Amino acid sequence: MRWLALRALLAGVVLVLLFALFNPPTTLTIIQNARDYPIAERRWRDLGEISPVMLRSVVAAEDANFCRHWGFDMEEIRRVVAAGRGGGASTLSQQVVKNVYLWQGRSWTRKAFEAVLTPMIEAVWTKRRILEVYLNVAEFGPGVFGIDAAARHHFGTTPDRLDYVQAARLAAILPAPKSRSTHSASRRSRAIADGAATIEKDGRADCFE
Repeated sequence: MRWLALRALLAGVVLVLLFALFNPPTTLTIIQNARDYPIAERRWRDLGEISPVMLRSVVAAEDANFCRHWGFDMEEIRRVVAAGRGGGASTLSQQVVKNVYLWQGRSWTRKAFEAVLTPMIEAVWTKRRILEVYLNVAEFGPGVFGIDAAARHHFGTTPDRLDYVQAARLAAILPAPKSRSTHSASRRSRAIADGAATIEKDGRADCFE
C-alpha cells in the first residue's frame, strides 16, 4: 500500500512538472463532453494574448484572493463552513487541478487527489501559469472550452479584444456554463465588473499583471 501511494505521489509530481512547461492538449472533461456536444475549435492563448480585464474578471468572479493564498482560501473556507453551505470555496488552483488532472463530480477520492495536487501546483507553477491554464481549459458553454473559443463563440472576437462588459459576462457563466448564457447573467456580470475594478485598485491582481 505504501509503495502504491509513493508511485501515485511520484506520478503527480511528474504531471505537475510536465504541464508547468507544456500545454495540456486536452482534458478528461473535454473528452467526456465530446460524447454529447460538438467541441468548438480550440486555440491555446498565452496570458499576454488575453485582455487584462478578462484576467481580472475571472479572478474577481471565481477567486478574489487568488494572489494571496497558497491553493486553498482558508478565509473563504471558514466563511462557507460558518454559513453552513456545502461548497463555494474552490480556488482557481483547485479548479485547474480538477479540470486538467482529474474528473468532474463530487467524491472523496477526487477531493483527496485534489488536496495533494493543489499545493504541488502552487509550489511549481507561477500564478500567471495557473491562470493561463485555467482560462484555456475552462468551459464557457456546451462544447465551448477555453477563452479563445469563448470569445469567438459568444462575441465574435478574439481574447485580446474583450472589453470589460464582455469579460464580465463570460466570467459570469463559469459556475454553470451549460445553464447560463452571456445574455442572462447581467446582474452577476455587473457585480463582477465592479469586483474586477476593485482587485485592480487594492493590489489583488498584482501576481498576474
